[in-house]
Amino acid sequence: MTKTAIIIGSTGLTGSHLLKTLLSSDVYDKVISFVRRQTKISHPKLIQHVVDFDNVESYQDYVEGNDMFCCLGTTIKQAGSQEAFEKVDLTYPVEFAKTGAKNGVKQFSIISSIGANPESSNFYLRTKGKCEEQLRKLPFQSISIFRPSLLIGNRKEFRLGEKLGEYAMKIFSVFMVGKLRKYRPVKSKKVANAMFNIAQQGTVGYHVYESDEIASM
Repeated sequence: MTKTAIIIGSTGLTGSHLLKTLLSSDVYDKVISFVRRQTKISHPKLIQHVVDFDNVESYQDYVEGNDMFCCLGTTIKQAGSQEAFEKVDLTYPVEFAKTGAKNGVKQFSIISSIGANPESSNFYLRTKGKCEEQLRKLPFQSISIFRPSLLIGNRKEFRLGEKLGEYAMKIFSVFMVGKLRKYRPVKSKKVANAMFNIAQQGTVGYHVYESDEIASM
């Protein structure tokens, strides 16, 4: 049986890898992507909806399918403020997920972050934790939370801090063993592949996949 995949955040680092995987797979005969601006990506299976992420009514009738993937994510610097960051990493994913659940989508998968915790003193990790907390309440058959450490890959925009962190983590990752293994950097393509593979396993319930588990898939 062929299925329909829904993806949000398909132009980002991990989302772009996942979109290619979804389109090349025989599992899905239709891939629906929600974007804020028109892209140059074209494929016979791809249906691209340019919508207003701040207006649920602009997309609520189009969120229909089997498996939903969310790869939305930004930085506070890129977003411009904590409020804008919270929209991208909390409000948008939850609103899309609520719409998907209401429309009968069975599976929901999302990229969160290592250390995500709704009670964290760190704003970034607290926001990610709040998102996970709200998603857990939704009536999906399966919810998969992926918590990668530092993501490695070629971004469209250059982030000096992340590049320096990436080089440092590569050097010290050899010393990250045992409980520290989950803090090793992980390739964005690995995360995309993990999200795709888990969606094909027909899991039931709420599952969290930490960075070391993702890297080993």
